[in-house]
Amino acid sequence: MTIDALRTPDDRFDNLPGWTFAPRYVEDLPGYEGLRMHYVDEGDGDVTFLCIHGEPSWAYLFRKMIPVFTAAGHRAVAVDMFGFGRSDKPTDDNVYTYHFHRNALLAFIERMDLKNVCLVCQDWGGLLGLTLPMEAPDRFTRLLVMNTGLPAGEEAGEGFAMWRAYNRANPDLNVSGLMQRGTPVLSDAEAAAYDAPFPDQSYKGGVRRFPELVMLKEQGQDLTPLSSEGVETSLKARKFWSEDWSGDAFMAIGMQDPVLGPPAMYGLKKIIKNCPDPVEVAEAGHFVQEWGEPIAKAALEKFGIA
Repeated sequence: MTIDALRTPDDRFDNLPGWTFAPRYVEDLPGYEGLRMHYVDEGDGDVTFLCIHGEPSWAYLFRKMIPVFTAAGHRAVAVDMFGFGRSDKPTDDNVYTYHFHRNALLAFIERMDLKNVCLVCQDWGGLLGLTLPMEAPDRFTRLLVMNTGLPAGEEAGEGFAMWRAYNRANPDLNVSGLMQRGTPVLSDAEAAAYDAPFPDQSYKGGVRRFPELVMLKEQGQDLTPLSSEGVETSLKARKFWSEDWSGDAFMAIGMQDPVLGPPAMYGLKKIIKNCPDPVEVAEAGHFVQEWGEPIAKAALEKFGIA
């Protein structure tokens, strides 16, 4: 079945500040025939840092971390999920489901035959990314995790409930405005780079849907069919990280994040086997990769591969 999708014009990505990486694409992943997925692939070392973004960002979020990884002699791959960045954007919001995204990431890893992988994840990059190593444990050796979680049907806190309500009320979400409010250090040009993938509202199906897919329920209500889809997978991932994970881990926390800040991250730390004490980035909010250079350097030091 063909999935109708939009493709953001290339010139939307011209001259973005700090973005010097050549676009690369994979097409016709199994189950995603006709869709093109964008990724960045820099460096050629034995260790591959697989960077997975969240909502409503794209690979641009890792622009300060990628050069640190490659300068240390490693490979960095940053992928845009469907609906985001330079990847194709299905026009029907109903296409975007938990397993639509997760299976695409698994297919990408298989197509690229990624090995000796350090998973670098935040937000939905973690909700989905943290479920990937259990499917291919021989491929993953390290974890660099930032503001994210593995929800499995709990009641949403006030911060997330407010975010979900805000997203529902704004189907043409002002992405750059959201990014700049949460990350005041962004210049206007950097904030605008987060708008680049979305010429208009018709490109924002993935943006609209992600908050609805989070496996958290409203106060006093049951999970919706959309938000229940990933619960079983998330529970399996918790078990994997607490019992079966044997690699190295590094955690950084943007301390100003009202949704996935210290309480959520210290809860996640308890799940990840042998996770050391996190690096707390006092001034950083949810999009902690905007403080990514020192975080990446600290992770390399911790892993002993600087």
